[in-house]
Amino acid sequence: MLSNSCRYGIRAVIYLASQPISGGKTGIKKISGDLDLPTPFLAKILQQLAKQKILSSSKGPHGGFSLLKDPRDITLLDIVNTIDGKDVFTNCIMHNGSCEGVVGEKKHCPLHKDYEKTRSELIRLFGESTIYDLVRKAKNKELITI
Repeated sequence: MLSNSCRYGIRAVIYLASQPISGGKTGIKKISGDLDLPTPFLAKILQQLAKQKILSSSKGPHGGFSLLKDPRDITLLDIVNTIDGKDVFTNCIMHNGSCEGVVGEKKHCPLHKDYEKTRSELIRLFGESTIYDLVRKAKNKELITI
């Protein structure tokens, strides 16, 4: 459902949130190396997040990325909307685009009504899940590899 870009962005933001506060900026090579993600691809993703004021970015030998916002104020929905856009929650799961545009007809796909409930639940879940919560869960239960 989520693109690789979005999943990488979520992992990187969780990683940055788990760094010591006094650590300052974390370089892209360190982030990509620790997460085993391709550096140029990850750099583009993190720049998107910086443009949306989720991350702070600086260039140079002591540059890198850090959170611009408190992790309690960053939700998964913020990251998904920034990287994948809101279409991930509005597009038809069977066709490209919205259900109303399928083959020029104004009909919904056969799964539309059933998926509508799931879509609403995902929006709620992503909107209520903060980066802070995910870091805390990861450290306490080791549910995800950072």
